[in-house]
Amino acid sequence: MPLDYTSLELLRRNHPAWRLLCAQHAPLVAGFLHRVFIVPNVRNLPQADLVEALEDELFVLREQLGPEAFPGTAQTYLNDWAENDKGWLRKFYPTGTDEPHFDLTPATEKALAWLESLTERAFVGTESRLLTLFALLRQMSEGSQTDPEVRITELHKRRDEIDGEIARILAGEMPLLDDTALKDRFQQFLQLARELLTDFREVEHNFRILDRRVRERIALWEGAKGPLLAEIMGERDTIADSDQGKSFRAFWDFLMSQSRQEELSRLLEEVLSLSPIEAMHPEPRLRRVHYDWLEAGEHTQRTVAKLSEQLRRFLDDQAWLENRRIMDILHGIENHALALREDLPPGDFMPLAEPSATVELPLERPLYRPPLKTFIAEVALDEGDADVDTAALYTQVVVDRAELTRNIRQELQGRSQISLAEVMTRHPLRHGLAELVAYLQLAGEWPKTAVDDEVQEQVNWQVEKGFMRQATLPRIILLKD
Repeated sequence: MPLDYTSLELLRRNHPAWRLLCAQHAPLVAGFLHRVFIVPNVRNLPQADLVEALEDELFVLREQLGPEAFPGTAQTYLNDWAENDKGWLRKFYPTGTDEPHFDLTPATEKALAWLESLTERAFVGTESRLLTLFALLRQMSEGSQTDPEVRITELHKRRDEIDGEIARILAGEMPLLDDTALKDRFQQFLQLARELLTDFREVEHNFRILDRRVRERIALWEGAKGPLLAEIMGERDTIADSDQGKSFRAFWDFLMSQSRQEELSRLLEEVLSLSPIEAMHPEPRLRRVHYDWLEAGEHTQRTVAKLSEQLRRFLDDQAWLENRRIMDILHGIENHALALREDLPPGDFMPLAEPSATVELPLERPLYRPPLKTFIAEVALDEGDADVDTAALYTQVVVDRAELTRNIRQELQGRSQISLAEVMTRHPLRHGLAELVAYLQLAGEWPKTAVDDEVQEQVNWQVEKGFMRQATLPRIILLKD
């Protein structure tokens, strides 16, 4: 797209990223969303957790800037950021829950990435980028070459270079990358890793746009179902066979390989243990960046599968007939409204009761009565032997058992066993005792589990007002199935 005046003016008025940068509270919006979504690589958050985090943020800012700086509530701000005129958050209801969830939009992530690029960097590497460009050009040139002799000549040249390097190493000449070269390449790796996580959200957004467009077409379709199905399936095949769809599928197939995951884990451990890289103080989460890629890709795959299932249900015979009936009713209402536009009915269209104020005198209010204190008799309590369903302990709050299962499987990706306490340390408890009980139940249902009663482990979690709680349990070891 050319960056002329008309195009830029259109972007300034309509693009959510530009609106975010020009917003009155842009530092609050960008800083908060970056902290809760980008830094921990969270795909979506429930409304309760996001409201609590924003309330803490607003409390700190009001202490610094005064109470008039941000007069609204956290809930009000979140709903405003999710409105169509803003478009910084996506508000949706996951299947099986009535609590709204929030996720970043691709436009917001682009704005945050641009703001990150404004910060000064102590070291700007250029060598690694040049080598990457050369490598890409070489891959494109060799991959598009149809002459067998040319390709064989290039392969012989590459083999001679490898043989020469082997000979030099055998002779005692072993060239190593210096500290500057290591920092340069590591910085390039960080940038590409973050951009890759950003691409997943945009791919998911494109599939949601496709789903919405398909639903609109279904709602307005007036012909037979057969041509509609052929058109819709053709469009979905077009998306899957597009450059973006092919690239995502190739990435997913590559990353799903167990050998590739193990290789990535090994390479990350080796690189992060180098002294020049340790001096840069990289984030500890980088050791698991390939699992973040896997989780983001899995989330995108689930979204695509969910859209397909929703489309199938939407095209069911009963749903199809119900949709046609609703559209016929709407068309009938429109026709009646157009017919009455020039001939309005006489008299009052809709009578309303006279507004009146309700008078409540203060003296009519009942007097305050202090609540009665419950008297508990000092009697000995006998231990019962009734068969009680322990599932009630973890149903008091919403505990996502599927998420806990993913946490365990994620930790077992690169190792053969792990203790339950270590899982809860890597994934801190958000719902306290209820989540702990859910973990214990999952451990009891796990295919391979070992319990060591001789070793006791501690599990800590934070409750309201900053207090910590601690539980002691025997070592429970989960084995890879």
